[in-house]
Amino acid sequence: VQLVESGGGLVQPGGSLRLSCAASEATLNAYAIGWFRQAPGKGREGVSCIRSVDSSTVYADSVKGRFTISRDNAGNATYLEMNSLKPEDTAIYYCNVHVPGPVPVDYWGQGTQVTVSS
Repeated sequence: VQLVESGGGLVQPGGSLRLSCAASEATLNAYAIGWFRQAPGKGREGVSCIRSVDSSTVYADSVKGRFTISRDNAGNATYLEMNSLKPEDTAIYYCNVHVPGPVPVDYWGQGTQVTVSS
């Protein structure tokens, strides 16, 4: 599975962006999809995920109420709607597909830069 993120950019505080993650095959509905981010000098942190079983969602406390994760019904794209952006949201954002099993596999995209600055 190849993942390609897009939609990042420079935005002022309080602004919005919509990130997209496109998969090379329609498999996203079969697995949990996550969005992670990594700010300069910091480790990668989980932002949000959407489960495959019931499409329930989980958000980090820092983005709860501002970000919304979703995916399309075809199962080959996922989205992260980001509103009320803050400078501390500045990071490279990655989408992740976790395939469980005897040998779990994680697929990552190349990331998309989000910069929140005035």
